[in-house]
Amino acid sequence: MPVGLLGRKVGMTQVYGEDGVIIPVTVVEAGPCTVLQVRTSDRDGYEAVQIGYDDKLSEADKKRSAEERNRARATRAQRGQVVQLSSKRQKRLKASGVEPLPKADCEPKRFIREFRTNGEDHGCSVGDVLTAGVFADVNFVDVIGTSKGRGTAGVMKRHNFAGQRASHGVKKVHRHPGGIGAHASNLGCSGGIKKGKRMAGQYGNARCTVRHLRVVRVDEENNMILVKGAIPGPNGGFVVVRKTNKAK
Repeated sequence: MPVGLLGRKVGMTQVYGEDGVIIPVTVVEAGPCTVLQVRTSDRDGYEAVQIGYDDKLSEADKKRSAEERNRARATRAQRGQVVQLSSKRQKRLKASGVEPLPKADCEPKRFIREFRTNGEDHGCSVGDVLTAGVFADVNFVDVIGTSKGRGTAGVMKRHNFAGQRASHGVKKVHRHPGGIGAHASNLGCSGGIKKGKRMAGQYGNARCTVRHLRVVRVDEENNMILVKGAIPGPNGGFVVVRKTNKAK
């Protein structure tokens, strides 16, 4: 049972299916991901698997060996999440007989997320490396990402309003939303603006989930997954891929 993978959106292309029909697909670089922590209900109060993706290194550091890499770009908290660091607190815990939690012993990661397991047998342990091969037998997935930010937009672009009439007498308000107040009556209406009213504001840059996307192809060698259709976010944006929870 795959818990999920973290990855990066590469872009869109098209491939031929087995019946010769062209399928529009999105290429996702899924993994390799390292299991950083395994949450348990006894210790943490819930069950989950925490995985990380993309080493927090510069392009020059990625070409160096492990001994030559400059880990100063990561904070001490980020380094302490993946390796054992000596500190006064750790010494006190060790003196009191408390065993430290296992660490993945890897590079600090840029993108970290947790997947709830809820008692399922995931078979993951700290330090394991998950690749795109975990989705080899999965037919449909959900992809979570951050949609493209479009700044502050009006109601016609943000909510697809029709706008005002383009006739005589309508002067310089053609793209305005119109009246927004509620009708004041004896039924208890205050005449103010109701909560959730669709108005102009920030458009995009929000968490978005596209569910039940068909897995067209899995390239384990290059850690690539091809899913049918579009997924949220720009090319190069981080995404979360998990087995779909939508039954069809």
